[in-house]
Amino acid sequence: MTSARHTWERMLDSWRTSLQVRVIGSILVSTTIVVLFLGLTLISIVAQRLVDSKLETADSEVDRARVAVEKQIATSDSSNSLQARLNSARATLINLGMVASSGPNSTYEPVLVVENPDGTTTTSPEGFEIPDRLHHFVSQGQVSYQFATLNNSQGELYKALVIGSPTDSDIAGLQVYLVMPLSNEEATLALIKGLFSAGGVVLLVLIVAIAWLLTQQVTAPVRSASRIAERFAAGHRRERMVVEGEDEMARLANSFNSMAESLSKQIDQLEEYGDLQRQFTSDVSHELRTPLTTVRMAADMIADNVDDSDPYIKRASELMIRELDRFESLLADLLEISRHDAGVADLSEERVDIRSALQAAWQQVEHLSEKLDVPVSFDLPDEPVNVVIDSRRIERILRNLLANAIDHSESKPVNVVLRTNEDAVAIAVTDHGVGLKPGQEELVFNRFWRADPSRKRHSGGTGLGLAIASEDARLHGGRLEASGEMGIGSRFRLTLPKVAKQHFNESPISLTYPDAVQELPEAQPVKTDGVILDEH
Repeated sequence: MTSARHTWERMLDSWRTSLQVRVIGSILVSTTIVVLFLGLTLISIVAQRLVDSKLETADSEVDRARVAVEKQIATSDSSNSLQARLNSARATLINLGMVASSGPNSTYEPVLVVENPDGTTTTSPEGFEIPDRLHHFVSQGQVSYQFATLNNSQGELYKALVIGSPTDSDIAGLQVYLVMPLSNEEATLALIKGLFSAGGVVLLVLIVAIAWLLTQQVTAPVRSASRIAERFAAGHRRERMVVEGEDEMARLANSFNSMAESLSKQIDQLEEYGDLQRQFTSDVSHELRTPLTTVRMAADMIADNVDDSDPYIKRASELMIRELDRFESLLADLLEISRHDAGVADLSEERVDIRSALQAAWQQVEHLSEKLDVPVSFDLPDEPVNVVIDSRRIERILRNLLANAIDHSESKPVNVVLRTNEDAVAIAVTDHGVGLKPGQEELVFNRFWRADPSRKRHSGGTGLGLAIASEDARLHGGRLEASGEMGIGSRFRLTLPKVAKQHFNESPISLTYPDAVQELPEAQPVKTDGVILDEH
């Protein structure tokens, strides 16, 4: 049963994935239907012709038999017994039948039947049974026939045409029947069926072979194009199709090769441009560090002596210090994103309790929660959640998510949930503030994208935080996703494998944003191996 199911599944898979199999299968099915229809029609016509020929022969033979019986009965001695007179007449018919049997369709066995006044019947040969329905019609004075299955002298069944006719003789109720076996017709029909079956099978095999050869001429270049396209997409940009002839397939190969050449050049140009862009970003970021350090030293000297300065100078010093802090964060983010772009970012993996990374991230944004009066609730497991990660990068992701949620919560609660399953761990940060418009779930991870450019960033973000967080999650083999509703809130979900870069099936937390604002629990500290997360 299992083997049959696997065979059926393989056949279905071949039907779905192979154009050649579908074409040959369709041709095979349609040809089989046509061959069956034509074969059945022709066999039916031949069978009808054989029956008509048999009936024509039977009709002429029964007339001869009736005339011969009437003559024999008229010349026989009426003093003889009825059985003797019938046997004598039947003997005459047998002699006539043997002469007429030079044609196979003329062979028959004569039977004479007399219905006695007492309801019994006398037959010759004795005991031969004529079908009741046929006997009834002949008794009505009609020449009738019936196809019936009879027993021969050896007790074997055989099919025969039985035709009967009433007679005009001095024996009242005398009927003449001719039993004509159909063995010759059955043999002829079986031969024709065998020829049609063999011819149909040979025809189907030839048609399938021809269809395979013809479809091979079309599907072989298509398979070649598909295989070369896959290798081209995998980075083998020198792959090209072989051009043979000048037909449509050759023109397809030429077009494919021209497209591949054009794409290869454009990809080379884009890679060169991307390398230049990444190099430029990296170089600029490095070059800016030296003057930035100098400006930072000057700003610190001014700030150290600002107490005795003019208030305007004091305010300018504060602004300069704040912008320098933002400038340094921007430079650090630019360098980090350039490392991701260049593909040189790597992981410093270590086995840690991810709750400690969440604790470290919370300590860095706790002041922002107090400043904006945003309550933050943590729902964490009581037991350690050990994972193999780069704790610095995960801490940076969580810091960005917490700061972003607090910044956009509009003083409404923020919920942080940590859940785990067999192969993954997930952290969801949910706020009940501005929310997201439809289609913004992917845009939030674009560089320097802002839903509302006029909105003030309380956390002082550079616009690269979520983009870097998404790259860090991807570097771990995880996912950073967002969902939300405008005016209701948003949810950011970080899902990581328990071991970095390992496969996981599904996230332990749903990404669907809650339909309504949930009441926060009473603010209580959450302990994580001696570390306490204060809830506000």
